[in-house]
Amino acid sequence: MSTTSSTDTVRVIDGRSVPAAGKWNLDPSHSSVGFTVRHLMVSKVRGGFTDYSTDIEIGERPEDSRVDVTIQTASITTGDEQRDGHLTSPDFLDVAGYPTMTFRTLSVEPTSEDEWDVHGELTVRDVTRPVTLAVEFAGVSQDPWGNMRAGFSASTELDREDFGLTWNQALESGGVLVGKKVKIEIEVEAIQA
Repeated sequence: MSTTSSTDTVRVIDGRSVPAAGKWNLDPSHSSVGFTVRHLMVSKVRGGFTDYSTDIEIGERPEDSRVDVTIQTASITTGDEQRDGHLTSPDFLDVAGYPTMTFRTLSVEPTSEDEWDVHGELTVRDVTRPVTLAVEFAGVSQDPWGNMRAGFSASTELDREDFGLTWNQALESGGVLVGKKVKIEIEVEAIQA
């Protein structure tokens, strides 16, 4: 069963609120693509990417929705110029050889009232692996200029070595310099087209 709000921007389908069907455009000034990885086995380093684009299409059936993302790998930033230089080198992202990484949606399935699993393929350094994003729909709001905006949060964890990012350094005390697990956290604010 489907009902639509008076503003036609939020629908309720099978008891779940979803944005109106159609294209939604990313607002990069209110969105972020971030990551967290262990350093020296005891602390976490946070970073992100500043240059990315998305293609967001909400389907008439929410399960037919898709989001495709392209990230410019040279836009990585961790707040440390030397570390960023190493991350863009062939040891890690090799931005000269692989200037972009991409995520492509394969399927979408509901997991709770406002949460969805978005199954897709992530490609890093020409290595493609399946990845599932846990996505929360935060709702829709009208901005002061009359635009309808939808908010989404997404997260996942992956093993960087699955994508050929295997550089590391053993520590004398045991363990390694850089953790294998990378937590990805994405915040998206999108404007109804």
